[in-house]
Amino acid sequence: MKFSQRVPHELWPNALTELLREKRRQGARILDLTESNPTHAGIEYPAGFLAGLATGAAARYEPEPFGSPSAREIIAHEYKAPVDRVVLTASTSEAYSWLFKLLCDPLDEVLVPRPSYPLFDYLARLESVNVRHYGLFYDHGWFIDFDTIKRRIDGRTRAIILVNPNNPTGHFLRGHELEQLLGFGLPIISDEVFRDYPLDPAPDSILTLQDISDAVVFTLNGLSKTVGLPQMKLAWMIANGPAGELSQSMERLEIIADTYLSVGTPVQCALPSLLSLRKPVQSQIIARLRENLAALQSSTLRILDVEAGWYAIVSQEEGAELRLLRDHDVLVQPGYFYDFESPRYIVISLLTPPDIFTEGIRRLQLE
Repeated sequence: MKFSQRVPHELWPNALTELLREKRRQGARILDLTESNPTHAGIEYPAGFLAGLATGAAARYEPEPFGSPSAREIIAHEYKAPVDRVVLTASTSEAYSWLFKLLCDPLDEVLVPRPSYPLFDYLARLESVNVRHYGLFYDHGWFIDFDTIKRRIDGRTRAIILVNPNNPTGHFLRGHELEQLLGFGLPIISDEVFRDYPLDPAPDSILTLQDISDAVVFTLNGLSKTVGLPQMKLAWMIANGPAGELSQSMERLEIIADTYLSVGTPVQCALPSLLSLRKPVQSQIIARLRENLAALQSSTLRILDVEAGWYAIVSQEEGAELRLLRDHDVLVQPGYFYDFESPRYIVISLLTPPDIFTEGIRRLQLE
C-alpha cells in the first residue's frame, strides 16, 4: 500500500519514549514533570458544570458554517468584535488547517517561530504547506529575530504565525515587534491560547491582535486553555483587517467551514455555562503555576525568564532528559521537542501537581 507523503513514512519511537515504556513496564514510579492536561492535574471543577450540555436545544441540528449565531455572539461580546468576524471551530488545530486552506496552495510557505509548539510542522504538512522558521533569541527575555524573517520571506510566503504568549518560552509580544511584523504586509495568525495566564512579574500591558485593522489578522483561542477543558472541542478565531481583504477572506472561509461543519451543537449550547468556569478554574491554575514557578526559582537550577503560560525552560547538560529518566525516574521534555537550536535545555510543566513538582525539582538538582 502506498501512503501519502503528508504523513511520516517512519514511525519509530524516540529514545526517550522507549526508555519511558521500559521504565513503566518495570513498574517504576515516574515523576512526570510534563503534565499539561488540567483534567489530570488535580484541578477541581464545580459540581454540575456539565449540565449545560444536556439542554433541549442540543438535540436540534441546525448547521451553521461559522457556528451557531448565539455562540458566536457570546464570543463577539467577549472580544468586543463584530459577530460577523467570529468563526467557531472544533479546535485551534482545526482553525490552523482552515487558514492554511484559505491562504495557501500546495508548497506555499508559512513562517513559524523557533522555538515554539511542535505541532505546526505536522499541521502544515497535512495541508501540503511548507514551514519556514524564524528565530527567537534570548537576552534576559525573549525577542523576535527580524533578520531571520526578512531572510525567510519569498514569493511563496503566505502568512506569519505568532504565538502570544509563546509556547514554551512564555514571552509576550512587544509593541515595537508588532509594528515590525505589520510592516511585512503578510496575514498574521496570532495564537493567544495562553493569554489568560500571566505570571509574576507580568508585563505592564499585554498586546492582543484582535483589534488590528491595517493588516489581515486571525486571532485564535478556545476552551482548552481558557477554562482548562481540552475535551470540550470548541475554539474560535476572530478575523480583522482592511474591509475589502477581510470580506473576501470571510467569503472563502465560509466555504471551507461549510464543507466540514465540525463544531458540535451541545458544546455551543453550553458555552455560557462553560465560560462561567473561568474564575474558579483559572484561579486554581494560576495559583498552581505561580507556586511551582516560585519553587523552581528558589532552587539552584538555572531557568530562563518566563512571563506567562504553563511551562518553564531549564538549562541542563545535553542529554539530561535521558539521564533524569534513567537515573532518577523524572520525566521532562527535551528542548528539541520545541525546536530549540541548543541541546542544553529541558522544558517542564508548571501545571504539575506540587508534591510531584517539588520532588522532581529536588531530583533535577542532583543531575
